[in-house]
Amino acid sequence: MATKRKTAKETFSRYDTADYLKSEDDIAAYLDAVMEDAADDPALISAALGNVARAYGMIKLANDTGLTREGLYKALGAGGNPTLATVVKVMKALGMRLSVSKAA
Repeated sequence: MATKRKTAKETFSRYDTADYLKSEDDIAAYLDAVMEDAADDPALISAALGNVARAYGMIKLANDTGLTREGLYKALGAGGNPTLATVVKVMKALGMRLSVSKAA
C-alpha cells in the first residue's frame, strides 16, 4: 500500500521594485543602472521612473511636481510615454537631476 506524501504548500509574493527603493542613494543607484543598461529603451526608463514614483509616493510626487496623480500614473505606468518636461519635474521633486556624459 502506497502512502501519500504531504507536500509543503509554497506561497509567493509579488515582486515590486518599489519595495526596495528605501533611500535617495537607492533611487540614484537604481536610475543610474537603468540608464546605463537601457539608455536606448524609453519604455524601460519610463517603467523605472514609475517604480521610483511609487516608492516615493504618488500623492506626494503629484503635490511636489504640480502634476495630477492620474497623469503621473498614465505617464509613468506601463506603456507610458512621459514628456521631457514631466521627467524633469519628477527628477527635481525626487532631489535628482539629469546629467550628460560622453558615451563609452
